[in-house]
Amino acid sequence: MDLDVAQYPTLLLAENPDALRLLLKESLPKLCDELRQYLINIVSQSSGHFASGLGTVELTVALHYVYKTPFDRLIWDIGHQAYPHKILTGRRNRLATIRQKKGLHPFPWRTESEYDAFSVGHSSTSISAGLGMAVAAKHEGLGRRTVCVIGDGAMTAGMAFEAMNHAGDIKSDILVILNDNEMSISENVGAFNNYLARLLSGNLYTRLREGSKKVFTSVPTIKTLVKQTEDNLKGMVVPGTLFTELGFNYIGPVDGHDVHHLVDTLKNMHDLQGPKLLHIMTKKGRGYEPAEKDPISFHSVPKFDPVSGRLPPIANNLPSYSKIFGYWLCETAAQDSTLMAITPAMREGSGMVQFSREYPKQYFDVAIAEQHAVTFAAGLAIGGYKPVVAIYSTFLQRAYDQLIHDVAIQQLPVMFAIDRGGIVGADGQTHQGAFDLSFLRCIPSMVIMTPSDENECRQMLYTGYHYNDGPSAVRYPRGSGTGAILEPLKSLPIGKGIMRRAGKDIAILNFGTLLLEAAQVAEALDATLVDMRFVKPLDKQMIMKMASSHKTLVTLEENAIIGGAGSGVNELLMGHRRLVSVLNIGLPDKFIPQGSQEEIRADLLLDAAGIQRQIEKWMQQ
Repeated sequence: MDLDVAQYPTLLLAENPDALRLLLKESLPKLCDELRQYLINIVSQSSGHFASGLGTVELTVALHYVYKTPFDRLIWDIGHQAYPHKILTGRRNRLATIRQKKGLHPFPWRTESEYDAFSVGHSSTSISAGLGMAVAAKHEGLGRRTVCVIGDGAMTAGMAFEAMNHAGDIKSDILVILNDNEMSISENVGAFNNYLARLLSGNLYTRLREGSKKVFTSVPTIKTLVKQTEDNLKGMVVPGTLFTELGFNYIGPVDGHDVHHLVDTLKNMHDLQGPKLLHIMTKKGRGYEPAEKDPISFHSVPKFDPVSGRLPPIANNLPSYSKIFGYWLCETAAQDSTLMAITPAMREGSGMVQFSREYPKQYFDVAIAEQHAVTFAAGLAIGGYKPVVAIYSTFLQRAYDQLIHDVAIQQLPVMFAIDRGGIVGADGQTHQGAFDLSFLRCIPSMVIMTPSDENECRQMLYTGYHYNDGPSAVRYPRGSGTGAILEPLKSLPIGKGIMRRAGKDIAILNFGTLLLEAAQVAEALDATLVDMRFVKPLDKQMIMKMASSHKTLVTLEENAIIGGAGSGVNELLMGHRRLVSVLNIGLPDKFIPQGSQEEIRADLLLDAAGIQRQIEKWMQQ
């Protein structure tokens, strides 16, 4: 997009950080205003993460103004907030392509720009990565600086504190900026968040915050301020106490929307040795009133009218699988007070808003702490309750040890509602749910179900919830259901599939919501179609029957082929020495980039036409 010189005269001059650093300090507020307006105009036309970036405009400008990026390394935690960073690092004219097929990556990505020091997408990794880079920089001996920007939501994860504990121990030169906006994607929860909120709302810190500008302009060095802080506040319960005990020099809180003050503060801190933490206060959605009032809805947005600030209605009236799960939770909790629902900071995304309001005593948002969520569920199960862990496929990866060690080995009846299984789309490699069937299938005692529509999803949730011999998982995709009629809840027979169509020569064994595409292919090829339903235990009787009566078996899943449901079919056939032609169709052995779900499925030959082409090619060979 070509810039309108009249509308963005200062932004036009800041083509990259080198050019930005040539600007007069007095022009930076104007640059921030133009940058924020540009972000609003572009994202409203193209869609993308929105409110987080609006809150980090001044911080982004100040960081690139003070630090010599890309020589100095800047790491953004998760990266929702990095759109202004992309704009200022030579990608301004491509921002309209973000999250789109072959467009800009949705998060900072090392292969996209030398200014992206670390590829991100998951929470709370920045300090660990930054510490590694800081140690490398010390050995390098060139004076390279390392800065990590982490939100107060991401700071709730244990990994962040593990890294800070290590940093304080080895005394590496690293600056951690705590971007405190009282939000992650949803509202933040937890004792740490409440601790900050309680202290920062008091009169003492209101005065300190207002007076901090005077302090920074009056003291000769930042070391003097640190010494004064230690002398005057030592022993008091202040926000910096926690970080100081971890070995960090704590500065703050300061106004994260005052770019001049941020520049002065960063310059003062630049040469301070050892681990440092700058605590800034920002507002998610800053500068755009609708996003300030509703930062959750404006976290990630479709195309919308920036003048009215109204988000468009959802075009498809069919409920999403996440909402189906939420409805089932409420329906079950109404009859069973032992249900306990757990989410690691994904209340909205997992469809749990209504449940959290109607059954607050049975709802637990444990913050961005997937490992804790799973072991917490194990404890609830031992206590006689029936825990349901609602978690995205990509985030369950972070709690794999807990799933094995704390749940499966003890054969505890914890049910995992695995959202966003398969192709997720615009968030790219870090968020595709490509591996869950593979890494779950090898765990003894797991029951794994893959519904083909929203009615089956409900029945499987019911089945898993009432399965008491160990853990279970129901794996469903991102997006809307098929319009299936919702039947009364009942338990399904464990490990049994259903033949949906009888044909000849070819039998398609479908696992999950590609059933509609499989049905079209089965009709075109006069093939048998089986809805397998269970990845584990497999319906061995059905598979052996299909192998005996068909020339070719085709397994179909939206999971990595390696180790997935199709691999289970292969293992079964080999174990019984049954020689039959088998074609495994699923996700290839590569990380899947961003694009719409439809685009990705077409590219990977997982739409109906692509599935048919793969089968026909196999039969010809």
